[in-house]
Amino acid sequence: MALHYNLAKVFALSDNDTEFVTEILTLFVTEIPLDLIQIKQGIKDKDYKLAYSYAHKIKPSLDLLGMNMAFEEILQIEAWTKSEGKRKEIQATFDSVESQVEKAIKEISKDFPL
Repeated sequence: MALHYNLAKVFALSDNDTEFVTEILTLFVTEIPLDLIQIKQGIKDKDYKLAYSYAHKIKPSLDLLGMNMAFEEILQIEAWTKSEGKRKEIQATFDSVESQVEKAIKEISKDFPL
């Protein structure tokens, strides 16, 4: 049973096409960790455009996989980039998103032969 993600939206969107679901999950597992590295670098360097562009890129994936808390936190990261806020306030938020994504990937990798 999936604890860190929910495929209800993916199945609804794909009309229960398991091949499509596998494709979405493969993209999530392979691309999101790389995108998180870019967000982390953007936060570290105060490169707000970099952090925003990758946060914006992963936002739909988090929503699609029912990762509601991570989705809300990525919205906070986007808002932080727009206001060019202080780094300390956003680091914990990013760490939470990163942790949730790692848990979801670990679980997806167990649940699906990708």
